[in-house]
Amino acid sequence: MSSFVRPRRSVLYMPGSNARALEKARSLAADGIIIDLEDAVAPDAKPGAREQVADDLARGGFGPREVVVRVNGADTPWFWDDLARFAQASAAGRGPDALLIPKIADPETLLAAGRRLEALGAPASLRLWAMIETPLAVLRALDIARAGANPVARLAVLVLGTNDLAKETGARIVPGRAPMQAWLSHCVLAARAGGVEVLDGVWNNFRDLGGLARECNEAADLGFDGKTLIHPTQIEPCNAAFIPPPEEIAEARMLIEVFDRPENAAKGVLQIEGRMYERMHADIARKRVALADAIEARG
Repeated sequence: MSSFVRPRRSVLYMPGSNARALEKARSLAADGIIIDLEDAVAPDAKPGAREQVADDLARGGFGPREVVVRVNGADTPWFWDDLARFAQASAAGRGPDALLIPKIADPETLLAAGRRLEALGAPASLRLWAMIETPLAVLRALDIARAGANPVARLAVLVLGTNDLAKETGARIVPGRAPMQAWLSHCVLAARAGGVEVLDGVWNNFRDLGGLARECNEAADLGFDGKTLIHPTQIEPCNAAFIPPPEEIAEARMLIEVFDRPENAAKGVLQIEGRMYERMHADIARKRVALADAIEARG
């Protein structure tokens, strides 16, 4: 397991055409921001917004926040120009951490984008995120996630687009999201099978922080790594939901300490305080502790 852990509890969408919003992003407590060039920008404003975002990224100042640019879809006239501009920026050391590609329907789109980025000289550190927001994408989520095993695909994260899924299926977004539970769990399983992370979709009513908190807790229970957000007021309850509870971290540290004792080095199963633990439980504990330590280090 890599020693580098990147918290992705809260990832906030911000319009790429709003310079004031991007300035504010530098001081927000979100783990990451997604600068949107797709839905948030009118067609005739897209080329100008692309340059504005590239210029803003060159200024830096985002600190530990992960910076992602949502480019336009692969079926639009702006996609390849978006890739070229941010590949150029990344090659100069002034680009985003990742590009989020909307409406991914198959792994081939990721591979084509990855090959193009490589040809343009983008460093391997420029990753790709994939939006799962169509019925076909949900059905192919495993194939898309497993593309992450191929370095060409650069895949790091799946992002659920629940509003688009509701629109395309007719499913209602209701408290608890029962109509979507199977899809959400399927995408979490696909992400884990592919070795990539997965973020839940947005909560639309930014004034209902109680509802947001409940949905964040539900998403954490389902196994999501974090949630995408639409308003800065949503950051605090989201962060709180996805941080491992202190009692879990204390138990995890205890478990690691016991399994790491020299006398237990060859043991696969241990009895600790009346409970049986396998070595896989220690591996899970290490991931939780690494995440908690990374969050604490952010301050």
